[in-house]
Amino acid sequence: MEVTALGELLIDFTQNDLSRQGNPMFEANPGGAPCNVLAMLSKLGHETAFMGKVGNDFFGRQLKDTIEEVGIDSSYLVMDEDVHTTLAMVSNTPDGDRDFSFYRNPGADMMLSEDEISKEAIACSRVFHFGTLSMTHEGVRKATKKALRIAKDEGKLITFDPNLREPLWDDLETAREQVLYGLGFCDILKISDNEIVWLTGKEDYTEGVRWIRERFDIPLILVSMGKEGSRAYYKDMMIKKEAFLRDDTVDTTGAGDTFFGCIIHFVLEHGLNEMTQGMLSEMLTFANAAASIITTRRGALRVMPSLDEITELISEKR
Repeated sequence: MEVTALGELLIDFTQNDLSRQGNPMFEANPGGAPCNVLAMLSKLGHETAFMGKVGNDFFGRQLKDTIEEVGIDSSYLVMDEDVHTTLAMVSNTPDGDRDFSFYRNPGADMMLSEDEISKEAIACSRVFHFGTLSMTHEGVRKATKKALRIAKDEGKLITFDPNLREPLWDDLETAREQVLYGLGFCDILKISDNEIVWLTGKEDYTEGVRWIRERFDIPLILVSMGKEGSRAYYKDMMIKKEAFLRDDTVDTTGAGDTFFGCIIHFVLEHGLNEMTQGMLSEMLTFANAAASIITTRRGALRVMPSLDEITELISEKR
């Protein structure tokens, strides 16, 4: 395997239309940030595996079939007989952002235990990827930390997306503690504009990155800024690229995951040690283009853009 990810795999219910009675109709889209990242990597030709837990129910079986369909190895996906698959209701706010309501008290993804972590899966991968939704509760938090220790001991490249979802935390101080713990392990960080302000207290993103780097040795930090594009901070360089704005955007769910999947793809292809300004620019352009395409589709995991689609969009904009 090139990339193994640990975390949540769930159903995103996104509003698709209104019924004749005027009631919202929701589409059950397979989702979960770590698996979305893997789906993008699989689409670009990488071997990937997922480590997590779903319920042995209708939705859990649908999710298992889906990740296998898109080329993600499901050997380390555990089916829970007692707890149902986690569900999320996603609604779009007037400013284009999203609002999440989770059915997860408990949900199967938070029931992954330490003894269900496969050292073999991590040891045979080049990259280990994780987020913080697998750190919201004590049991799965221990499992995640065990996986991180294995990845670090085995010398794996570790990629981290905090992907803060406030409703899932008992309090934001606990969330902050776990994000800081994750920063101590990662080599590549993808953090959103609102997350870096929340974490560091710095409104200026460059100052926020400096705050992080004063505490943690992270070679590559990406800041995703939605409609404002993205930035890459590498050594003493900062590169910013504009977003590929579109009139046909219908759903921004998974855009950040698509972006990060493309970043990991670029690093797998080119390495992390000697990146140039030109390479960083190329990397961000590619990732921004892919993220733009996914916003024109509902859901993410099943409908990731192809290499040809991404390169065609970049060519059109030049």
